[in-house]
Amino acid sequence: MKQIIRVAILTMALLSFGRQQSAAQGADAAAEQEVRQAIKKYREALLQRDAAALEQIWADDYTFTNGAGEMVSKAQRLAHLESGATSLDSISEDEDMKVRIHGNVAVATNRVTIKGQYSGKQASGQYRSLHVWVKGATGWQLVANQLTLVAVK
Repeated sequence: MKQIIRVAILTMALLSFGRQQSAAQGADAAAEQEVRQAIKKYREALLQRDAAALEQIWADDYTFTNGAGEMVSKAQRLAHLESGATSLDSISEDEDMKVRIHGNVAVATNRVTIKGQYSGKQASGQYRSLHVWVKGATGWQLVANQLTLVAVK
């Protein structure tokens, strides 16, 4: 009898765990779609030089490491946009974007082709892109991103 009760308890625990896992996977899938939408909105704002949208997208402590390895703050990026030192003609994404959800943090990686300039310097080329997003009271915000130039072989 004790063995039957143990098996029943173990079965119920496993079923409960399976439901929790399934719910977590569903939440992660929904969060992934939200982050993908946030990235699309971010890229559109960059192309349109929409400082108001970027002000909301970038967290206050946002840091960007550009393809030249320079670290740029939110205030500096906004100033570069407004002055025209940063202007992008196009951003083309490859299909290999991966978004990983870790609670209220998302890490997105992919390869992009950019035409334009960052901080007054030509930045056209293919890059590996890394984004770190955090979900807060106002939704997903970009806290850090980095571009690394893909070496031509």
